Amino acid sequence: MSELALRAEKLDASDDLAGLRSRFVLDEVVYLDGNSLGALPANVPGHVEDVVRRQWGELRIRSWDESGWWTAPERIGDRIAPLVGAAAGQIVVGDSTSVNVFKALVGAVRLAGEGRDEILVDATTFPTDGYIAESAARLTGCVPRPLAPAEVPDALGDRTAAVLLNHVDYRTGRLHDLPSLTAAIHAAGAVSVWDLCHSAGALPVDLDEHRVDLAVGCTYKYLNGGPGSPAYLYVRRDLQDRFDSPLPGWNSHAEPFGMRSAYEPAEGSVRGRVGTPDILSMLALEAALEVWDGVPVAAVRTKSLALTDFFLECVEAYLPEGRVRSVTPVAHEERGSQIALRCPDAGDVMKRLIERGVVGDFRHPDVLRFGFTPLYVGFADVERAARVLGEVAGASVA
Repeated sequence: MSELALRAEKLDASDDLAGLRSRFVLDEVVYLDGNSLGALPANVPGHVEDVVRRQWGELRIRSWDESGWWTAPERIGDRIAPLVGAAAGQIVVGDSTSVNVFKALVGAVRLAGEGRDEILVDATTFPTDGYIAESAARLTGCVPRPLAPAEVPDALGDRTAAVLLNHVDYRTGRLHDLPSLTAAIHAAGAVSVWDLCHSAGALPVDLDEHRVDLAVGCTYKYLNGGPGSPAYLYVRRDLQDRFDSPLPGWNSHAEPFGMRSAYEPAEGSVRGRVGTPDILSMLALEAALEVWDGVPVAAVRTKSLALTDFFLECVEAYLPEGRVRSVTPVAHEERGSQIALRCPDAGDVMKRLIERGVVGDFRHPDVLRFGFTPLYVGFADVERAARVLGEVAGASVA
């Protein structure tokens, strides 16, 4: 057994979060793609069966009240709130991330008020965010300006209405400085919108502490909610009475069953709702969030950094010099919970890694991406992944 493998065993033996692995359905595969789709929490199948067979199959329409279906979007939002540093009553769950980005961005422009006609958009963002931003700009009469997050402070001005940024870059794993960027946006009189898809459940976000205005995120990555599980929308409490959603629906009406033709928004986070909630996936998410009971996000972050540090060390030891190059920052304060390696034949290498039982993903044209979910990834997984990567990548240049 190699020195690194022995170290991995010792690190796993001293890992306070190692016991969380039993809360998931796992096999012998090293799963490092939780930043795309989280693993299945072990309690979810039984809970979903109850939702289908009893709540839907027996109670049927009564479940909107008796099983709490109607209040699920806010109730589950309150379960997510501590994971992103928010007090209860500020997050509503529902719709996709894309839909929530649209609601948040148009709502942000409307909060900014007249005289501001520019939207700054993270140029490195996930493509859909950029598409949505362009559409929101057309709808609101604004001009979209794509730029790197580091360029935002100098680009802010009297015309800036809203700024849409990713907390963690989905390709490189770079963690952007949410506190200082939010402060700069506020100093310019603009409204901040943060995409938390690659940070929530992996590292502290502290939305309330840093007075973020609006935020959105998915739940199927580090929150393990399942494929297509609903996203969420955060609206800071003191902005809720002014938040004007561009998608007013009957679910966000102050009197949803009044069926009145005139729209009157509900109070609080409820006004972020639109239509009938997707109950099956929403309640699967609610069950999935139980794996977080008693788990401090700070401890998750500590392990995440230890895992990614160890992976980089193992990669350096097991791969020929120059075979791959990390594009993820080394500095902890600039790193999310993934490592992205540039590799000329990345697509072929990832295919062979998966065949060998190491699952990451490939991003065009030349990036190997590995996500480290501290709730179920251990140090032995990390060592094995790097060792197999060394064997696969080394063989391809032999």
